[in-house]
Amino acid sequence: MSIQIRHHVRIAGDGAATMVFIHGFGCDQTMWRFLGPAYQNRFRTVTYDLTGCGLSDLSAYDRDKYATLHGHAADLLELVDAVATGPVVLVGHSVGAMIGMLATIAAPQRFAAQVMVGPSPCFINDGDYVGGFTRADIDGLIEAMDANYVGWSNSVASMIMGAPNQPQLSSELAARFRHNEPAIARHFARATFYADHRADVPQSTVPALILQCSDDLIAPREVGDWLLRHLPHSSLQVVRNVGHCPHMSAPTESSRAIDAFLAQTLR
Repeated sequence: MSIQIRHHVRIAGDGAATMVFIHGFGCDQTMWRFLGPAYQNRFRTVTYDLTGCGLSDLSAYDRDKYATLHGHAADLLELVDAVATGPVVLVGHSVGAMIGMLATIAAPQRFAAQVMVGPSPCFINDGDYVGGFTRADIDGLIEAMDANYVGWSNSVASMIMGAPNQPQLSSELAARFRHNEPAIARHFARATFYADHRADVPQSTVPALILQCSDDLIAPREVGDWLLRHLPHSSLQVVRNVGHCPHMSAPTESSRAIDAFLAQTLR
């Protein structure tokens, strides 16, 4: 099976450079529909579903390969080799940003820039590091998923999405969560929320924009500040927004920040 079919790849736009969008946990490529079209007149844009998500081929989900985010990073590199032309800009949301970062470490020559939307190298507090959650918090999250995946999906969607003035977005996110195969979602959740990629961060030398919300329960401001101190060639832009998904709830502000970063980076 081709990688395009395996990941339900969609290509649009026309440009000398390619922009690849990587969605976050429990989501799929449709979450980029408010942001992606803004770049189709300048880039060849690529959206896809991570293995095990959306309309990807679920039979390709290998629990050993995807026990860590490196398996998804390997898929991303394969995808870039198959469909990208010219310089490549990665735009990743949440865990998608970490998958993108791992790809830039493995093959830095393939990438011109990376945009990290709500990234977090580690969700668990550790000493002076503030990830936003205790180990017990994450254990409880996983246990709730195991006990009642549908109920969990409905209860956490509004916390993740935020956007109190746009309740339809929380409803959509809950529906996306429910669409996933529960066993795969629970496995991916463990790979996502127990991951600790802080030691990898300094190895990524591709210019990076850290795009963070002013009020985010999933990736608090301290995470962005930590990344700014430890990620080479990075800059931080805070979008005034409640929630973890500014590409959906604040796409105009997000694209402005991205445009300013690209203007400085892609010269």
